[in-house]
This record gives sequence, C-alpha cells and structure tokens, in this order.
Amino acid sequence: MKYRRLGNSGLRVSVLGYGANNLGRKGSASENIAGAKKVVDAALDVGVTYFDTANVYGHEPGLSETLLGQALGKRRGDVVIATKFGLPMAGEPRELARGSRRYIMKQCEASLSRLGTDWIDLYYYHSPDTLTPIDETIDALDTLVDQGKIRYYGVSNTTGWQLADAWHHSRRGRLVATQNHYNLLDRRAEQEIVPAAQNFHLGLVPYYPLAAGILTGKYTQGVPKDARLKPGDPKLAAANIEVLREYQDFCSQRDMQQASVAIAWLASQSPVASIIAGATRPEQICANAQAVELELSGDDLAALDRIFPRPEKVALF
Repeated sequence: MKYRRLGNSGLRVSVLGYGANNLGRKGSASENIAGAKKVVDAALDVGVTYFDTANVYGHEPGLSETLLGQALGKRRGDVVIATKFGLPMAGEPRELARGSRRYIMKQCEASLSRLGTDWIDLYYYHSPDTLTPIDETIDALDTLVDQGKIRYYGVSNTTGWQLADAWHHSRRGRLVATQNHYNLLDRRAEQEIVPAAQNFHLGLVPYYPLAAGILTGKYTQGVPKDARLKPGDPKLAAANIEVLREYQDFCSQRDMQQASVAIAWLASQSPVASIIAGATRPEQICANAQAVELELSGDDLAALDRIFPRPEKVALF
C-alpha cells in the first residue's frame, strides 16, 4: 500500500481509502456487524488506514458509524477516521441550518458516541448550507479542534469559490482536505477544485472513482440484471457508450482491468491524497488495493486524456 500526507496536515493516509457508505445499507453484504467486520478486517490487512463515513450512511442514521467503530475496535488508534455532517438526516426538516454552531456541536457528539472514540481525525462539512454564514461554521469547527474532539476538518461538494471562502475563514493548518466527485468520466473538478486545492495545499479525496460502476465495463453491452444502475438511470443516459468501448479496448490491449485503470488514473493525479472506494466484500478490497499499485506510463495517461478529454479551463476574465 502507498501512503501520502493529507495536504499540509500531520495525517498520513493510505492512497486507497475505504468508503463506508455501504456499511449498514439494507441488502448489502456489510449490512450487519459480521459483514462489516469482514470488509474492515480485509481493508486493514491490505494496509488501508483511511476510513471514510458520515452521519447519514446506513439504513438508519449513524448505523455506518456504529458498525465502523465496532469493527475497528481496539485498532481505532491505528487508523484515520473521517466522518461528516451537513446532509439531512432522517426525520429532520430539510430547511435546517446544518452549518450552524449548535447543529455542528450536537452532531459531533453523536458521531463520537457512535464511533466509540474520543476524537475524529477529519471532520467534513458534507455539503454547503445556504442558511448559515461560513464564518459561523468554521468558527464552530475551530472550537472542536481546540477542544480536542477533532484533529482537522475538510469540506465536500463545494464549488471552487466556496472552497476558497472556507479556507480564508479557517485558521491556518486546520482545513486540510476537500472531498469531491472526480473520475475519468467526470473531470469537472479539474476546472476549479483541483487548482484551488493545489493553491491552498489541500489534499483532494475523490469519491465515485468508478462512476457508480460504469467504469468497470459491466454496462458496455447493456445493463445486467444484478447491476447497481438500472435502465433509464441518468448516469447511464449521460454515458457515451462509444467512449466506454474505446476505454474497454485501451484496457484490453494492455491486459488491464477497467476498474483498476480508473483507480490508478486517479492515484496519478495531483493533489489526490486518498481515493474513496466502497466495497461490501473482502475480494473487492483486495482488487482495489492492487489497482493502487498499478503504474500508468506517460503514454497511457496521454491516451486516456484523448479518450476522456480534460474539461475546458474556466475563464477568469
């Protein structure tokens, strides 16, 4: 396993991160503690040290956090735990100030309890709250750092200007990461998020590295019966089948798995620190770990740029 420093922080994370969004999800192999322990143990065995969850994950609010904390047990001190606040939880009104000081303090205490830990290594603001000024949100997060309840904080699903605004309100060295949708099929993060993260020395943590399975090749010949995405899904409708088949040919010519190439490509991008990959079975963890070790040549990267072109830069003037 490869490891990288997360931005300018003191956190050293595995390039492959484990996304716990499937822990506690009904119908998944990691729905209960027995299944959760299998995948968490598998992740630890291959060297994963970065575990990513959120207060909204699981078929009950907070269930993913609970299962992750129980599965880690005494090994909690060996890993970096990231969790999040800011998305609507079951039973909450949608129009709620989830960036407010009171809300953040309450959610942090609840997450600490469910995780069974005294501290959170990285606490993400899951999605911007238009009802709360960013200075109130950042001030609350700084208070949690001062109290020792979180070590660092990050933002997620922001635009470039929102990321810059949050960074300018934060105390130096505390906002260390941004988590965004980023993969070969969707490279929009390169327009604003990537340059902003590079400028502010933040670690970029991409999620959906396989574009909900589209980059695995399973949809090239149609939609399998057991597929995660169903016919008519907007993600499938937006995918260009001819491009996906060109990608399939690229991987076949090099005897590489499509999923492995997608993860290896992300690992080659700066300033990516850790890649959030979900898994419900141990064998998926092992495959993802092998993908991180895959080295793509300069010619490979150039060919992928031709298949999946870089987005046009945003004009500043």
